[in-house]
Amino acid sequence: MSPAINGTIDKPMAGCTDGAERINLFALVVYIPDPLARFLDDLRRELTPGCLPRAHVTILPPRALSISVDAAADNARSIVSGFAPFDISAASVDIFRPTDVIYIRIREGERELRELYRTLNTGPLACDEQYPYQPHITLAQDLRPEQVQPLFELARKRWSAFPHSRRIRAERAFFVQSKADCTWVDLAELRLQGVPVA
Repeated sequence: MSPAINGTIDKPMAGCTDGAERINLFALVVYIPDPLARFLDDLRRELTPGCLPRAHVTILPPRALSISVDAAADNARSIVSGFAPFDISAASVDIFRPTDVIYIRIREGERELRELYRTLNTGPLACDEQYPYQPHITLAQDLRPEQVQPLFELARKRWSAFPHSRRIRAERAFFVQSKADCTWVDLAELRLQGVPVA
């Protein structure tokens, strides 16, 4: 594993293997805590067997870097630290068209996530996205057309039966790097330390 960045431990996401080569693709995410994370990871594996999930909400979608990893992490840290912690609540199951990605909508916290994204997606971290940024929690992707509707209905059924809180407290974000085996490794933890505006 690579050295820690700014004192944070290089901790792999679930499913990472030390042997896979890292590639020049980076993102910023908020991890979802248990019991919601455990439910979402189990649901993803049910919908798409073989995937290696770690439940999260993406703040900055994957992008290549034109600067060093340390400089990118420092840039992201300086921006994120100015934002106050906030709550995110997961809403209903939906489908992105035309990609047929099954996901959970974000209700509360969407404005803050969009503002974080807009502020981060500038300067050395800027990227021309393939799709407009939409805060969400992915449940299933890369599906065959005939799978989409049955899996969507199954996801809605499972989600409606989830008995615990659907609220996530965004206090920390993680700067992550993609690996050739389609998993991610955590490079740096970034804390939201701003003062909430009354």
